[in-house]
Amino acid sequence: MPKNSKVVKRELDDEVIESVKDLLSNEDSSDDAFKKSELMVDDQEEKDVDVEEGSDVEDERPAWNSKLQYILAQVGFSVGLGNVWRFPYLCQKNGGGAYLVPYLILLLIIGIPLFFLELAVGQRIRRGSIGVWNYISPKLGGIGFASCVVCFFVALYYNVIIGWSLFYFSQSFQHPLPWDQCPLVKNASHTFVEPECEKSSATTFYWYREALNISSSLSESGGLNWRMTICLLAAWVMVCLAMIKGIQSSGKIMYFSSLFPYVVLLCFLIRGLLLNGSVDGIRHMFTPKLEIMLEPKVWREAATQVFFALGLGFGGVIAFSSYNKRDNNCHFDAVLVSFINFFTSVLATLVVFAVLGFKANIINEKCVIQNSEKILKLLKIGNLSQDMIPHHINFSSITAEDYNLVYDIIQKVKEEEFDALGLKSCQIEDELNKAVQGTGLAFIAFTEAMTHFPASPFWSVMFFLMLVNLGLGSMFGTIEGIITPIVDTFKVRKEILTVICCLVAFFIGLIFVQRSGNYFVTMFDDYSATLPLLIVVILENIAVTRIYGVDKFMEDLKDMLGFSPSQYYYYMWKYVSPLVLLCLLVASIVQMGLSPPGYNAWIEDKATEEFHSYPTWGMIVCISLMVLAILPVPIVFMVRRCNLIDDSSGSLASVSYKRGRIIKEPVNMEGDNTSLIHGKSPSEVPSPNFGKNIYRKQTGSPTLDTAPNGRYGIGYLMADMPDMPESDL
Repeated sequence: MPKNSKVVKRELDDEVIESVKDLLSNEDSSDDAFKKSELMVDDQEEKDVDVEEGSDVEDERPAWNSKLQYILAQVGFSVGLGNVWRFPYLCQKNGGGAYLVPYLILLLIIGIPLFFLELAVGQRIRRGSIGVWNYISPKLGGIGFASCVVCFFVALYYNVIIGWSLFYFSQSFQHPLPWDQCPLVKNASHTFVEPECEKSSATTFYWYREALNISSSLSESGGLNWRMTICLLAAWVMVCLAMIKGIQSSGKIMYFSSLFPYVVLLCFLIRGLLLNGSVDGIRHMFTPKLEIMLEPKVWREAATQVFFALGLGFGGVIAFSSYNKRDNNCHFDAVLVSFINFFTSVLATLVVFAVLGFKANIINEKCVIQNSEKILKLLKIGNLSQDMIPHHINFSSITAEDYNLVYDIIQKVKEEEFDALGLKSCQIEDELNKAVQGTGLAFIAFTEAMTHFPASPFWSVMFFLMLVNLGLGSMFGTIEGIITPIVDTFKVRKEILTVICCLVAFFIGLIFVQRSGNYFVTMFDDYSATLPLLIVVILENIAVTRIYGVDKFMEDLKDMLGFSPSQYYYYMWKYVSPLVLLCLLVASIVQMGLSPPGYNAWIEDKATEEFHSYPTWGMIVCISLMVLAILPVPIVFMVRRCNLIDDSSGSLASVSYKRGRIIKEPVNMEGDNTSLIHGKSPSEVPSPNFGKNIYRKQTGSPTLDTAPNGRYGIGYLMADMPDMPESDL
């Protein structure tokens, strides 16, 4: 016959009281604070709290002030310098408007699904990258550490680019602009144009000689460039001050740093469309070359651009989303931010080629004038007959169309002797086909075009201020990808960690402001992130879909969002995205193997770039960057696999006592079946309530155990609580 419920309750209450007595009898006699504390119970609702080691205060996890602030943060992180100086180059190189087709397809296949995945796990678990992947599987905790290492490597050289932009910004407050004309050199007898500048161009000379004062090779250090050192220091001070309070300080700056670039791009687009030749640039840009679209290289480069444009694998996406409420519609956020990123790239492409079309038109006009003068000289000396020239041609005001007509006639008549005449075909398309990207676009080509703008200093100030803001938005996400996981995992003060991180990064970053620093920027850009991030994202996909379970993850999303996400994501995560990522990884390795490792060195005497192979020590550095970035993954796996760290694994629950309240800590349970939604993350576990939760002692568990943090833990679990997730590293 079943026992009376009151009898059962009395027996259970007696067992709880006896268990608490056992705990108190085994306490450390020297722990006075523990003696004075008492077990308190309350009926408070669950709250998300972060308990800092050694602190008597439970600090609530920071949260975004508004949804707009969060969206601007994610947009600022994903929309960076690559949208302005990488996407237009790829679009021009890979078929013009036709390139948008593979880019959009790959955005739907790997971009949005993987971006959604990172947003969802960060928002649900409310931890940085280290805590998130430890939560899902401690053996894959190295994924988070690898993300932090890659973020640190990228931050080192990315802030150098912000420093370069700050330098050009500071030099833009003068008229004429300092890169408008080649400098004159005086000697004892006469004045002449600087030979290095005369052989190249004013903007090219200013970039390599005045700004960078670049050396001739990677091995030739040349000492520090003091002006760039000051600019780098200023860049790190800006980042440190903006990040020192986390999202509470950087979130407010996002309103300016994320929105200002759009204002500048729209102003440049309107101004550019009013310039002569801008339509030629845009027409050239979006004229589709469908045959190029079928080449595998186009799809590989489109996939790489999608991957890096959204900031996948860096940890910044996870860190930002971890400050959201758990019922936030992260699916809407993923789609919105992805398409804002895409349309920003298209807008930047319109701006770049409107301005480059204007620049090409100016260069073409100069070409026509110079070659028309050559033709007149050839007519005077009798090398060309006047009968060749159509009667309506007036060389004093010749147009590009008339010159091309004369050029074609001379070429047909003087077939064998034509090359000796030294005439050039002045075609705008030839100038537009000279593909430039990266620093070559921002600091040389675009800068040269702006010198021809009316009120050029104003446009120069706006352009480089835009670059600074684009860079800062990405830097905030990158630094957040370092700070948030470390603070969540090791419970250090965010302010101190931010200052230390920025100081260390500045001193390491001094290698980038040597005279050979530009070559190190190229090295880090090529080798520190590409392969490690691909491996990180592949492991992220495997962790969620294979280890945690894609079916369970879809259920979690339904509980979190309030609706079931499309089955499209199920098939993308489980089958398509991993396959595409593996193909991209293999293609990247093959491409890296086929391309000789090296860099373009600036040769002062020739005033041109030459390709140099990396020296032996340079190759060692390149390999070390890739190995160091991915090394945390196997190290953490082996540490967990071999149980080299005593983290009180097993079935024991760890209970921390602080200010009279029981704080339930996570437990390491292999094969844990708890879903992300129904399982409790470390930040949301409520204080036990004796009036609602019934405790029972686990069979075979010791009465007392020492938790990893030195606090007392005991083998008691709430009978009506689901299994706890695996413990943090």
